[in-house]
Amino acid sequence: MTVETVDTLIIGAGLSGIYAASLLAKANRSFVIFEARDRVGGRILCPKYQGYSPDLGPSWYWPAINPKIDQLVRNLGLTGYPQYETGYGRFQAVDGHARTIPGYPMEPEGWRISGGMITLVNGLYQHLPEGVVRLSHPVCGIEKMTDHVAVLVGKIGDPPQSVFRANQVILAIPPRLAGATILFTPDLSHELTQAMLRTSTWMAGQAKFFALYDQADWRKIGLSGQAFSQHGPLGEVHDGSNGPGKPFGLTGFVGIPAAQRRDRQQMVQAILLQLQILYGENAQHPVAVFYRDWAMEPFTATEYDQRAVHAHPVYEPPSGRTDIWDGRVCFAGTETSDHFGGYLEGALASAQRAVKGIL
Repeated sequence: MTVETVDTLIIGAGLSGIYAASLLAKANRSFVIFEARDRVGGRILCPKYQGYSPDLGPSWYWPAINPKIDQLVRNLGLTGYPQYETGYGRFQAVDGHARTIPGYPMEPEGWRISGGMITLVNGLYQHLPEGVVRLSHPVCGIEKMTDHVAVLVGKIGDPPQSVFRANQVILAIPPRLAGATILFTPDLSHELTQAMLRTSTWMAGQAKFFALYDQADWRKIGLSGQAFSQHGPLGEVHDGSNGPGKPFGLTGFVGIPAAQRRDRQQMVQAILLQLQILYGENAQHPVAVFYRDWAMEPFTATEYDQRAVHAHPVYEPPSGRTDIWDGRVCFAGTETSDHFGGYLEGALASAQRAVKGIL
C-alpha cells in the first residue's frame, strides 16, 4: 500500500472542487484532487452529440444575480445565451389533457452556456497542473492524526488501496454523501453527523431527460417549449436548444418518485409519448435522447435521496461549521454555502470560503 504526502487534498472534482483547485494553483500551493467517478464535473454532465452538449445536470445561471458565475464565464471566454422563452406554454392536467397557456418567463432571465455547463469545469481543469486530478479515487476514510490528516482511498470495509497524508483537506462533496460514505476517525459529533445527513443533496433525487431534433416544430406553431404537467412523467419541460442553430432540444425534469422509474426504456418511451401530446407527432421522434437518473448515481445519491426535493432548500454549512478538527478539514460544495446554496453560484462561493480559510 502506497502512502503519499500532499499539502492540500480536495475531495470531489465537481465545480466547487475544481474551482478550489484553480484558486490554490493561483496561490502556488501544492494539491491533489480525488474524484470517485471516472470523469470530472460531478453533477454537471454534458454528453456530446454532433457538436452539441445537452445539460443533464445544472442548466442555467442568472447573470443579474450570479456575479461569480457571470464573471467566470467571461474570464474563461465562454459564450452565454438567454433561455428561449418566446411564445406560449403548455399545461397538462392530472387526467393527461393538455392545453395552451401564456408563458411564464424566468425572472430574472436565465441563461445557458454554449457547449453546456461542463465548459465551466473543463475551462478551469485545463489550467491545472498535470496529474493533480486522480479519477476513480473514492475516499472511504478520513482520520485525524497528530500533525496531519490521513485520507484513505477505497471502499468502506475493505483494506484501503492507498493512503495520503495531507496538511489540509477540502471536502467538496455534498455533506449527506460524505456522512453516509466516509468513515471519520475520531467520530464526528452526533449533532454534526445528523446535520450532514439532514442536508439534502440538490438534484440527487431527480432524473433529467433531453431530446434533440433537426427542427424546432414547437417554435413554428408559436410555442416556447415550456410546459408544466400534473400527469407526468415529466413535471417540467423547457426548450433546450443551443441558440439558433441545429440541433434543437426539449429538456425536462421527471416528476415521479425514483422508486417508480427503475426501467429506463419504459421511462423514455413514456416521456416521448408525453412530448407527442404536448408538442405534436414529430416530438415523439427525436434524433437522439439522453436520460440521467441521479438517484441511481452512487457518487451523488444515498438511500436518503430517493424522494426528490422539489422546493429549493435553504442551505448553510452543517451545524454552522465551515471546518472541523482545528481547521484541517474544510467544508465546500454548494450545499454548504449560505449564498445561493444548491446553485452553481453557491459552489463557487463555498470554494472561495474554503480556500480563504487555509491560505
